[in-house]
Amino acid sequence: MRVSTHYKLKKKQAELDFVDVPLDTDLPVFVEPTAIRALETPWSSHCVALLQSFFETVLDAVKNGDKAKAVRLLASLSERNDFHLGYSSGRSRGHAFGSGSAGWVWNSLLNSNAAKSGVLSDLEDTALLIDGVGADMISDAVCNIIRGPLIEYTQDMCRYYGIPMVAGVSSGACWDIQSKSWVASHVDLPMPKGEILLLVPKSIVRLAGAYDPGKYYRQYLLPELQRQHLASGSSLVEVLKSKKRRVTKKSLIKKYGSGKGSISSLTEANPSILEKYKRERAQEPTPPISNSYLAELEKSTNPSLIDLLAKVFDVPAGRADAVEYERAMEGLLSALFYPSLVHPVRQAAINQRRKIIDIRFSNAAKNGFFAWLAKHYAAPYVFIECKNYTEDVKNPELDQLSGRFSPSRGQFGILICRGVSNRAKINEMCRDTAKDGRGYMIVLDDNDLKALVKSGQSMHYDASKTLLNERFDLLVN
Repeated sequence: MRVSTHYKLKKKQAELDFVDVPLDTDLPVFVEPTAIRALETPWSSHCVALLQSFFETVLDAVKNGDKAKAVRLLASLSERNDFHLGYSSGRSRGHAFGSGSAGWVWNSLLNSNAAKSGVLSDLEDTALLIDGVGADMISDAVCNIIRGPLIEYTQDMCRYYGIPMVAGVSSGACWDIQSKSWVASHVDLPMPKGEILLLVPKSIVRLAGAYDPGKYYRQYLLPELQRQHLASGSSLVEVLKSKKRRVTKKSLIKKYGSGKGSISSLTEANPSILEKYKRERAQEPTPPISNSYLAELEKSTNPSLIDLLAKVFDVPAGRADAVEYERAMEGLLSALFYPSLVHPVRQAAINQRRKIIDIRFSNAAKNGFFAWLAKHYAAPYVFIECKNYTEDVKNPELDQLSGRFSPSRGQFGILICRGVSNRAKINEMCRDTAKDGRGYMIVLDDNDLKALVKSGQSMHYDASKTLLNERFDLLVN
């Protein structure tokens, strides 16, 4: 039974921002540090700071020979699994650097010159250089280190989707940057079947670890070794009949070996190769898992955008059905805007709760319209207002949306309504707001939603030929 079925959410994975995990076992996907770094949202920035702080503290203990402190730090990465991610085929169980594995992980780090020299600098580096560490262990460790932000995210999702929470639940150990220690508190969390559940954004999970030791060895380290041996004229250089000189990868593997111990030693001697590998992985991050593939893993159906649009159209126009309209719109927009817009928050409060935003998305786009928008304008968040009116929206509704903007929150929003009888007039009103320096707004109606659904995923990779771009051009040209 998945989260959505247990809580009767009546939503499929495409409509949900979190991974719709089974409650009695694990889903074979993994949280990736590189995916968190690539997200570049305020929430992910907090996570990155925690990961860096924790691992730097562990490495400092390694460098200082403080075995007791390192063991304490690693042992607090408990092997519990409140996240239901990983390879467990039966009941969920974690694989983090917990009490059962802290000893051998410590010994591996203690004996690693890469850790002492600073070559090993990020948690995910251990997947390349430390024996026994793989994607599942990295994923569980990351989830435990960012437990605090995941608790906040879970609470946001519970409020957004109407999932009940239990008050006064022990948070478990959360990493604290200020004290550089593990702390615990009592928080509100969902407890299906009497056990804590922490929800994980689908934007930060991947099918496998981003750092592949085999690929790193064969495609980065070995080519560098070939170059070095050719330059030095070592005994591994072969001269072919054509007079061409070569050093085979087979001969290098025979000389140096191919395990993580060999990879670590070679990396210590060639630290720039690891830097190159990490730089290229950061420049070409693995894209998020699609909604359809996640649904396949979950053995559930994936609704089409057309189906979700039909749910919106089924809601009668009129203020009496405003809440139902907003709920249907949430499902459509979550699927339509993923993976560019993530982490929706309903009725987001600003200015000491004096103002409320219908829906606020975090802008995580890497390509397409929303990435272009963030590059040229203040748009860390995108604000959505839903108006289920039978009449045209007017200046008060537009002023309501623009009143949510600020340089820090962002200055772009979308107002969605049922129909626009005078498009030229509404465009001019939005243009006036932009010219006055009060932010940028696009108004979409039912017909516009049809066009966006028909265009599918184009907004996520093409910034120049989408309806959103065309409407934005009207504001600034």
